[in-house]
Amino acid sequence: MTPTEPDRIEPDTKDWTFVITDGCAECGFEPSFDVASTGALLRDSLPRWRARLAADDIHVRPAQDVWSPLEYASHARDTSRVFRGRLELMLSRDDPTFDDWDQDLAAVEGEYFTQDPTRVAEELTREGEATAALFDQVTGDQWQRPGRRSNGSVFTIETFARYFIHDVHHHLVDVSA
Repeated sequence: MTPTEPDRIEPDTKDWTFVITDGCAECGFEPSFDVASTGALLRDSLPRWRARLAADDIHVRPAQDVWSPLEYASHARDTSRVFRGRLELMLSRDDPTFDDWDQDLAAVEGEYFTQDPTRVAEELTREGEATAALFDQVTGDQWQRPGRRSNGSVFTIETFARYFIHDVHHHLVDVSA
């Protein structure tokens, strides 16, 4: 059964780059981890995502303005894919600018609320493993290679890894029962 389309959620316009240095009080994220463990941290999240996707309440929004676990998992899948593409750019080009990615629009256009949880689990695992493998390949001075968002936010691969892992961690907290 396909769930009824929920109301659109007000887009989150907060600039979350503060988590790179300050961490996140909302989810308990601490940015002081060894970035060389980014791939391992991502891999460690995958069984938790799969377990959450197997729950009975996967389509239930905890509040009208909060994504369901299925919507968050679909976002996590796409985040791994998008960030892997950005990491590839940072590794292959000098100071690339990333294309815009409207996460809220992606959720609407991708109809995250109608996704098949089993398929999302498979795709999230595949995307996560591929992204983890690419982070595993980063060594030495590569961690300092720059890239930037179209809004001007500048990252190094090191800060980009912190930003990315926060997103993974934060959304796992979001969907914790």
